[in-house]
Amino acid sequence: MKFKSCITLSNYTSHLVTQLQFYNRMRTAETYTAATKSLINFLCGDIPLNQIERTTIASYELYLRHKGLSINTISFYIRNLRAIYNHAVDEGITIDTQPFRRSYTGTSITTKRAITSSAIRKIANFQSENAQLQRAADLFMFSFYAQGMAFVDIATLRWRNISNGYLKYNRHKTGQTIVIEWNNQLENIARKYSGYIDDYIFPIIKGRNPRREYLSASHATNLSLKKIASLVGITSRLTFYVARHSWASIAYTIQIPVPTISRALGHNNEATTRIYLASLDNSAVDLANRLVLESLSF
Repeated sequence: MKFKSCITLSNYTSHLVTQLQFYNRMRTAETYTAATKSLINFLCGDIPLNQIERTTIASYELYLRHKGLSINTISFYIRNLRAIYNHAVDEGITIDTQPFRRSYTGTSITTKRAITSSAIRKIANFQSENAQLQRAADLFMFSFYAQGMAFVDIATLRWRNISNGYLKYNRHKTGQTIVIEWNNQLENIARKYSGYIDDYIFPIIKGRNPRREYLSASHATNLSLKKIASLVGITSRLTFYVARHSWASIAYTIQIPVPTISRALGHNNEATTRIYLASLDNSAVDLANRLVLESLSF
């Protein structure tokens, strides 16, 4: 497809999205669309690619900060806009004026996401007559019992993933194969939701638009987790990332080696795992220090 030099950001993003959808890269298509809409909302209108300047992006970043977005969220938008822009440069649609040169596009260590063992027990013991709240609690615990399984992997999990006492699946994010012992905790939760269509374990994907159903269920479940946290007295925000971080932190606290934790989480390297553990509750360190001092017998 041949473009004029004045092609706008939204038109070019639509072109890229069409290509991405053809290759089933739906997540990338969605992130490109979200980043483009965000910048256009800031500008109160579309912008030609050849008019995106360093001052434009600097003002946009300041706008996002004033909205209270985190550094990582801002970086997410900037990275995707830069990727779109770079595609246009590669196609010869615009000259590279490096408008993103001074923008931060890294990822900082996130604030503490893990919760304590006692908080996990509160969710495990949660009982509600509200089916949506109960399902959210069950899915959170299923994630925790499955070594921090991501919601997208839970949503697409099928009974055929279970064989000879093991759960085996490929992580949606990395494609890495994960093998987990199919324990009683997983079995008890899964059996509560058995009997749904197309061999899916959980009633999340039911029709002809799996992506939309997954996103809708993810949003609804996170809202339910927020309510559950309030009901059981947990002040931290509850998400499936919390289940994942909590499993890693608790494993580390009970002295499971980092390489083992890394493998359980499906990380490609231990550096990623150590980012998870960097926010470990300091009480574990405090206990270690007390034990060291007690050993000296003052």
